[in-house]
Amino acid sequence: MSKPDRREVHYTAGETAVLFVDMQKMFCKPGLDPAHPEMNAEHYYFRRLRELVIPNQVRILEAARAQGVQVMHTIIEALTQDCRDASLDHKLSNLLVPRGHPLAPPIDELAPIRNEIVLPKTSSGVFNSTNIDYVLRNLGIRYLIVAGVVTDQCVDMAVRDAADRGYLVSVPGDACATYTQERHDNALKAYGGYCWVTDTDMVIARIKAIGKATA
Repeated sequence: MSKPDRREVHYTAGETAVLFVDMQKMFCKPGLDPAHPEMNAEHYYFRRLRELVIPNQVRILEAARAQGVQVMHTIIEALTQDCRDASLDHKLSNLLVPRGHPLAPPIDELAPIRNEIVLPKTSSGVFNSTNIDYVLRNLGIRYLIVAGVVTDQCVDMAVRDAADRGYLVSVPGDACATYTQERHDNALKAYGGYCWVTDTDMVIARIKAIGKATA
């Protein structure tokens, strides 16, 4: 039996994608999330986004675009305007974003361009409520870089579900955020067995190496 790939193996051209999880205006700009009215601009979560996570994600995005790496976004958004298609959990949690809501799209810093894919989801797990697995397989993707919010919920589910489906997952921990540092650290430790937990500098170096390997 051949030895399986290591998770930290170098990315390859045409088989690598970046997935930004829930980096949408409603949840990434202070004062817009109806579920957390108490969280102002100086809350730990928004400071981490502003000072670390969003700048790192922009760097990853620029590197991916420069090397022709597929960029994907998933956002919480219903397929209907009354959210009747949302999952039971999201209904119970009042986590309802109607189709076409102005705060549903990705933040301006990560605004998708031509041929970048946006998948609206109605559950925590992008693999559960979208056709992302079908899309990734059609694209020939093997290496999936996952960054976004929140580290211990929707990012967690994307990582575990992708790993279970045979993708080699990388998570730059400094391009993810949740509501406390403790929750963030504990999450990375908890699902580190399903992915390669690394940092933005390493991910960018590996993305740039794709071009060198194919030159």
